[in-house]
Amino acid sequence: MSKLYLGIDTSNYRTSAAAVDEEGRIVTQKAVLLDVPEGKRGLRQSEAFFMHSNRLPGYIEEIFGSVDPACIKAVGVSERPRRIEGSYMPCFLAGVNAAREIASALKVPVYGFSHQEGHAAAVMESEGRTPSMKALFFHLSGGTTEALLCSPDNQGYSMEIVGGTRDISVGQLLDRFGVAIGKPFPSGRYLDDIAYEILERTGFDIKRTVRTGVVPRFRLDDGYFNLSGAETRLLRFADDNREISYANVIADLFVSVSEMLIKDAQYLSSKYCVDNIYMAGGVSSSRTFRAIAQGSSLKDVQFGSPELSGDNAAGAALLAKRIDETSNRNSGK
Repeated sequence: MSKLYLGIDTSNYRTSAAAVDEEGRIVTQKAVLLDVPEGKRGLRQSEAFFMHSNRLPGYIEEIFGSVDPACIKAVGVSERPRRIEGSYMPCFLAGVNAAREIASALKVPVYGFSHQEGHAAAVMESEGRTPSMKALFFHLSGGTTEALLCSPDNQGYSMEIVGGTRDISVGQLLDRFGVAIGKPFPSGRYLDDIAYEILERTGFDIKRTVRTGVVPRFRLDDGYFNLSGAETRLLRFADDNREISYANVIADLFVSVSEMLIKDAQYLSSKYCVDNIYMAGGVSSSRTFRAIAQGSSLKDVQFGSPELSGDNAAGAALLAKRIDETSNRNSGK
């Protein structure tokens, strides 16, 4: 009987369940964005919790329609945003409650991880990869832009923040500008399509990108940067659009953000003597960002598959697999 591991993640904007096998391959998964009313820039935690709680039973039923629940040896669940004291968001309780009930019914262990650790595992451990003992990990999502020194341990991953934003995240910058110009929330994927179409015409030669003057040049300070100034300028532009096309501003924005993240990765990898660089989170699934990064001098960066870049349960399932296997070896099972 093949061993399987179930993962559940209920982040603020996506309900997700997945099963992986003993080789670390995804057998089945279901991940769907929550519905955000038109014109809004997010959901209250109570709204997200309610949606997750209503959706998750049906998603688990779909997963169990594809695999035999008797094969599941452990359940992994995202229970908080970060693995630090005081890290908490009510929306994760929907997944935690479901995971405990399923594990109790199947008589298997349940392991709790941070949402951030799940992102790391999704890019570092899928398809049977062995995680690097020391890596530079960029978590680029709707609410987080952090650069972390990351190492696997017996709980998941230990992480130390060494860079990133000092104010709003890249995802928030894209979403807020996108909503301001009439795009649905979350807006990143819509802006990404526009930027990709513009930059594809020049073969992603960023030197030929139209610099509109709307997006400021970002400055790095020992691995950190600020984005709120760019937000102010972009929202002012959205309110008082002159004769500059939105498309050119969006392409300019993606180039500027991509250049900044590439320079930050180069700086931090040199400062901390780290060769392995990983990027995960919804922003890292951007086709435009990936194309620019792959055409740069940043050769060692690894993105993982686009479908695993956003919030997903596969990382929690992979972590449950690793921790459960380690526990069984240590107990002689």
